[in-house]
Amino acid sequence: MMMKRMGAWMLLALLTLVGEWYGRCYGCLEEERIGLLEIQSLIDPYGFYLRDWMDSSNCCEWRRIECDNTTRRVIQLSLRGRRDWGLGDWVLNASLFQPFKELQSLELGKNGIVGCLENEGFEVLSSKLRNLDLSQNRFNNDKSILSCFNGLSTLKSLDLSDNELRGSGSFCGFKVLSSRLKKMENLHLSGNQCNDSIFSSLTGFSSLKFLDLAYNQLTGSASINSFQLQPMRLGKLENLDLSGNQLNSSILSILSGLSSLKSLDLSDNMLTGSGFEIISSHLGKLENLDLSYNIFNDSILSHLHGLSSLKSLNLSGNMLLGSTTINGLRKLEFLQSLPSLKTLSLKDTNLSQGTFFYSSTLEELYLDNTSLPINFLQNIGALHALKVLSVAGCDLHGTLPVQGWCELKNLKQLDLSGNNFGGSLPDCLGNLSSLQLLDVSENQFIGNIASGPFTNLISLEFLSLSNNLFEVPTSMKPFMNHSSLKFFSSENNKLVTEPAAFDNLIPKFQLVFFRLSKTTKALNVEIPDFLYYQYDLRVLDLSHNNITGMFPSWLLKNNTRLEELWLSENSFVGALQLQDHPYSNMIELDISNNNMNGQIPKDICLIFPNLWSLKMAKNGFTGGIPSCLGNISSFSVLDLSNNQLSIVKLEQLTAIMFLNLSNNNLGGQIPTSVFNSSSLDVLFLSGNNFWGQISDFPLNGWKEWVVLDLSNNQFSGKVPRWFVNSTFLRSIDLSKNHFKGPIPGDFCKLDQLLYLDLSKNNLSGYIPSCFSPRTLIHVHLSENRLSGPLTHGFYNSSSLVTMDLRDNSFTGSIPNWIGNLSSLSVLLLKANHFDGELPVQLCLLEKLNILDVSQNQLFGPLPSCLGNLTFKESSQKAFVYLRYVFLTKSIKEAYYETMGPPLVDSMYNLEKGFQLNFTEVIEFTTKNMYYSYMGKILNYMYGIDLSNNNFVGAIPPEFGNLSAILSLNLSHNNLTGSIPATFSNLKHIESLDLSYNNLNGAIPPQLTEITTLEVFSVAHNNLSGKTPERKYQFGTFDASCYKGNPFLCGTPLQNNCSEEAVPLQPVHNDEQGDDGFIDMEFFYISFGVCYTVVVMTIATVLYINPYWRRRWLYFIEDCIDTCYYFVVASFHKFSNFRR
Repeated sequence: MMMKRMGAWMLLALLTLVGEWYGRCYGCLEEERIGLLEIQSLIDPYGFYLRDWMDSSNCCEWRRIECDNTTRRVIQLSLRGRRDWGLGDWVLNASLFQPFKELQSLELGKNGIVGCLENEGFEVLSSKLRNLDLSQNRFNNDKSILSCFNGLSTLKSLDLSDNELRGSGSFCGFKVLSSRLKKMENLHLSGNQCNDSIFSSLTGFSSLKFLDLAYNQLTGSASINSFQLQPMRLGKLENLDLSGNQLNSSILSILSGLSSLKSLDLSDNMLTGSGFEIISSHLGKLENLDLSYNIFNDSILSHLHGLSSLKSLNLSGNMLLGSTTINGLRKLEFLQSLPSLKTLSLKDTNLSQGTFFYSSTLEELYLDNTSLPINFLQNIGALHALKVLSVAGCDLHGTLPVQGWCELKNLKQLDLSGNNFGGSLPDCLGNLSSLQLLDVSENQFIGNIASGPFTNLISLEFLSLSNNLFEVPTSMKPFMNHSSLKFFSSENNKLVTEPAAFDNLIPKFQLVFFRLSKTTKALNVEIPDFLYYQYDLRVLDLSHNNITGMFPSWLLKNNTRLEELWLSENSFVGALQLQDHPYSNMIELDISNNNMNGQIPKDICLIFPNLWSLKMAKNGFTGGIPSCLGNISSFSVLDLSNNQLSIVKLEQLTAIMFLNLSNNNLGGQIPTSVFNSSSLDVLFLSGNNFWGQISDFPLNGWKEWVVLDLSNNQFSGKVPRWFVNSTFLRSIDLSKNHFKGPIPGDFCKLDQLLYLDLSKNNLSGYIPSCFSPRTLIHVHLSENRLSGPLTHGFYNSSSLVTMDLRDNSFTGSIPNWIGNLSSLSVLLLKANHFDGELPVQLCLLEKLNILDVSQNQLFGPLPSCLGNLTFKESSQKAFVYLRYVFLTKSIKEAYYETMGPPLVDSMYNLEKGFQLNFTEVIEFTTKNMYYSYMGKILNYMYGIDLSNNNFVGAIPPEFGNLSAILSLNLSHNNLTGSIPATFSNLKHIESLDLSYNNLNGAIPPQLTEITTLEVFSVAHNNLSGKTPERKYQFGTFDASCYKGNPFLCGTPLQNNCSEEAVPLQPVHNDEQGDDGFIDMEFFYISFGVCYTVVVMTIATVLYINPYWRRRWLYFIEDCIDTCYYFVVASFHKFSNFRR
């Protein structure tokens, strides 16, 4: 009998294996393969997203499809985000999925579905369908939902999250759905706009176990009659998520009726704690309670005593202070009344005044970003059951104590990252023999790890030492016996070499993640030898190390499971030579910023057939870009910028998401398909020779952009408008082209824009008055022909850091509202036609670092309040950060495989994002030169240029308070008075230009105390007295710095000062005559010469011409007669008057 049973089991196993083999060999059913290809042609007609669905291949091996191993039928189909957005809204015909008779799970999220065709909803599908995902579509009313659900009574899980469901109606559609979907157990409605009336519409789902209403518009107001949850109708509900709403304490009395609840999430609401005791008295089965990010204070703790089944409690982000007592107990001692509690999270709170607590059951404690008592780690030893402790970012400092925390013998995961610990790691750390994860990154620890406690921690699986001052040996000697070690990260530490005897050590571990990057004091680093014995690596990061030699292709040969290889910013040379063998697991390769050259291998697509990201920027690659890259279905990121590439077929690269080909030798016209691509949302083509008009491209439906950089090419025509409907557009750079015409009014739709550069074109007209995006940080419109006043453009751009409007034809006064731009750091208005006075509102700009209003027609006195500007370092004016941080699939899967679901955040610290840095370039005149400031140098540049205007009056002495300023130019104005002696306080100034004004008086001798001055000019003023003493920097200035001041004397001028002479005090401008400027000796000589020449000329003419001579004699005779009779007549009148 026993033998028969064993035979039956063996036969069943054999049939199962044969079925699985048959399914794998012969693929899916023909009708289902044809059905899939029909779906592909309908939703992805251009082959952007489903390129691996090939007619001749086995559809069970296609991506996003799962087949039953025995029946070969499709049981799971994931089409999330696979429909071309250019096709517009989708009215679904669910009969497309009828060929799949055993379909159990269908994902259609993010496809633009607005409803279903009449009688062609999901009711036509298989009765085996259990899970349906319709999230992130465009359902917005009852009709759109009901059109898709006329049946399907077997459905157990429905996801309608992140649609456009609104709360304006009564949600009768859900009432109808509840009668049709009787077996529904899981319902996801998060991320919609539902209001309180949704609750009464859900009570018909009597089988519901999970309900997600997070991030809607729920308030829980007791005054709304329709808000009746009728908990007796939802008697099976075990999990309820109401996070991210606007709920107040009124919700608590209604929730108390849900007696079956095991998990309740009320995080991110407006709960205060009043009335919470009703929860603890009625929800006795509650095991997980999330109250994070509300406005609870310490009083909430006294209301939790009745939750005897509670296993997990999250109070993060509340107003817990730790200074009060509850029934005589100090803060957190209440936890002794929660006998089942195993997990407690108090992140983002303030426990600095609280004494800690005792708990015999607590296993996980999360206190990240919390203010803790200084003796916290000494007292934590009382929690003997603790297995996970996370205190990242708590501003703990000093050296680690040797008491308390070192007694936690059961501790398995410890996160101390992001603090200010220093010194060496204590030896007692080695006592934590159960430790599996240790993260001490982002501290100031020192010492060689070879002599530390790590050798005793043989259970370690995850170790992060990044961003400290450790000395890390290249041989990995301290970890040779750590057979469990899987994750090792050391970034920004010092790399040290060891004797050659350690080079051949063979470690017991097989790493899946290894990072040794950005090592300090590393010259001619070599790839660590122990990597020759690693065969299971998934992620390898050796970037920023100055490693020399050829591309290490042996790393790929050794680690056939390698998925990500980062070798950027080293010194690899030569051509990219790859072994003729496919590496199907490789998804990301980064060899940017090396010294490699030659052509990109044409067979790179065959070697890496599943690439997701390829970065080869800043090398010397030449030739063409392999077009086959566009045929890799998973390919999303390509960065080949800053090479010498000359050939590209852009139309074959339109299926990727991120494309950077900047600064190559590429050219030609851009095909329409590039701008119509539904997947391409980040495009960099700057610094090439592309040409043509791109303003009139016909677009195929809706298109979303994030970054568009076409700068420094040869584009012409009007400014394009086809991107103005992109709601996620963050950056536009069209500078250095030949665009003409006005800035389109449609730009006003770009309300999420961060960066705009249209400089160095031929644009004309006014700035649209409606263009004032609040998010805008940097705007560059310089060197165009824009005109008109600045009325309301940029009026509401409160985030603006840089406003560059140089070299245009703007008119009118500088608007007063500019003082409302509180973030403004750089204001460049040079070479326009602005007039009026300089607005005092500029003084309100506390972050202003660079001000250039030169070459305008401004007048009036200089505002003395400008002297109150406090120049401070600002990184925001130098860069625009659009950081794309992502946790790659490789890291996540490797972590889950080796360590399970993450408990602390250390896994996320391994994220390898890429930074979209827009480096700001600011042009500013200083030291008589035109400089371009960028990067870190721009952070420290502070200057004011008010030259070439019509400013009058004295220089305000308050300008001497600008102690951090580097450049001050007040030249070519009509300024009067003396040079303020307070200028001696400008201790960092490098350029001071006061030339071409009407300044008078002596040059303050205190100016010689300025030791940083490189350029100084007071030429062409009315200054007098002696030039400053020739010492320090003033010993380097020649006569040109003082010329045009006739009353100045002394070195380096030629006119010496007399020892007996008293310095002349020039007359004030209002009283000073013109003769003050005349050399009298020169005047007498020139007058005598001119007089003699005139007399001799008259005598010569009279001698030569007898007619003129006679007329001259007659004229003299008439004058004599006239004078005679005048004298005689006057004499007679005078005599008569006396009588």
